[in-house]
Amino acid sequence: MSSSSGLHQALWQRRYLRGPWPWRAALYLLTGALVGVLAFAVLLLLAVAGGALAVLLVGLPLLLTLALSGIPLAALERRRLRLVDPRPLAPVHGEPDGTGLTAWLRTRLRERATWRELGYALLTAVVLWPVEAVTVGAALTVCGGLIAAPVALAVSGGEEVRVLKLWLVHSYPAAFGSLLAGLMLLPVFAYPLGVLAAWRATVARALLSDSGAGARLRELDRSRSRLVDAFEAERRRIERDLHDGAQQRLVALSMTLGLARLEDPPEPLAGLLAKAHGEADTALVEIRELIRGIHPQVLTDRGLGAAVEDVADRSVIPVHVELELPARLPGAVESGVYFAVCEALANAAGHSGAAPASPRRWSRACTRWPAGRPRTPTRRRIRTRTPMPSST
Repeated sequence: MSSSSGLHQALWQRRYLRGPWPWRAALYLLTGALVGVLAFAVLLLLAVAGGALAVLLVGLPLLLTLALSGIPLAALERRRLRLVDPRPLAPVHGEPDGTGLTAWLRTRLRERATWRELGYALLTAVVLWPVEAVTVGAALTVCGGLIAAPVALAVSGGEEVRVLKLWLVHSYPAAFGSLLAGLMLLPVFAYPLGVLAAWRATVARALLSDSGAGARLRELDRSRSRLVDAFEAERRRIERDLHDGAQQRLVALSMTLGLARLEDPPEPLAGLLAKAHGEADTALVEIRELIRGIHPQVLTDRGLGAAVEDVADRSVIPVHVELELPARLPGAVESGVYFAVCEALANAAGHSGAAPASPRRWSRACTRWPAGRPRTPTRRRIRTRTPMPSST
């Protein structure tokens, strides 16, 4: 377990007593004791009431709430930890696999982080808060009782006052001597409070931080998302450059050649102009096809359904399209599905003797062509169904 960076480092510095860390450590322990008392009361109430009413099935929601009670306590601890540790402690829960309360509960109950947070809640409610309360209470009682001796003597009318219930103080010089002793004891208690707060923060970070395979998987997912976004941005940039640059120049060249042909030049020059005009038109068509292959505009404007229907209409073999899309998918998912359909239709057209293709049989249909059989174009009806991703 790694120690708390801020307070742990400050404990080894000479200016620890002159800085804010002793007060922050005391505030961290004091609020921890208060939170622990509240957590003990809530957990005890949920356990007793849920266990007693479980026979009537009324207590089952209470027991479920007890199992999830560590989530809000962990969220509060992540904020409270900033008092002694400047390093952020990010939440470790993943996104639900659906919408609604049922999906949220199913995801949370399957996560290890939920049960780790429940263990932290039980540890806080049973073990940690009594230690914090005793330590902070001892420091406040001893130092506060000594420092408050002159005030207590003044309240009693200047007769006498019992300091810490140990000795009597009859005069103001003795009371101010007690005040001086209390101020001198503050540094003595500052270091134990700091050590306890640093240890307490270390325990909280060890139980509430994300470690192991879960953290690596989440980081891998985030890095993959960043790569997909970067790839999509670069592809959109290339598409924009081709559309606004090379295509516009070819359009201008084609118009110029068309105007030159209208000037009725001599026959040899007219033939060359007609040939150049045809080449410009062919290059323009190829540029447009290239732009459509990079990222079709219909996919951006109208979504995956319209894009798949468009590529099916332009296919050399008949294609029947059936789509089940309740809503627009993310851009990366739409692009991936679209290009998978394009590749499948291209393979089906190249191997026109294959059986009717489906997403599960595309690869097998494309590799079953018998050796030596002539590939005569045979028009077949191919039924395609866009696979819905399990999660986005």
